[in-house]
Amino acid sequence: MAILATIFIGLIIGLLARFLMPGRDPMGFILTALLGIVGAWLGSWIGIQTGMYAQGEPAGFVMATIGALVVLFIYRLLAGRNPALR
Repeated sequence: MAILATIFIGLIIGLLARFLMPGRDPMGFILTALLGIVGAWLGSWIGIQTGMYAQGEPAGFVMATIGALVVLFIYRLLAGRNPALR
């Protein structure tokens, strides 16, 4: 059940990141969910490194969204150079 919740929250975060950073992103359900999941992990890591979160504490909604925006930005940089990622 926890995995389904993680995928659902990742999808919500991924959709929000794609909405906040407009542009053409031809990615489907799975990549959007992965974007959100990896973004939440990155947001949590950034929060731990800056002292905002304790070790093992999950990222907040804002930090997860910021992490997803960073991941989406990196994805766009890589997709712009590699036609196979488009």
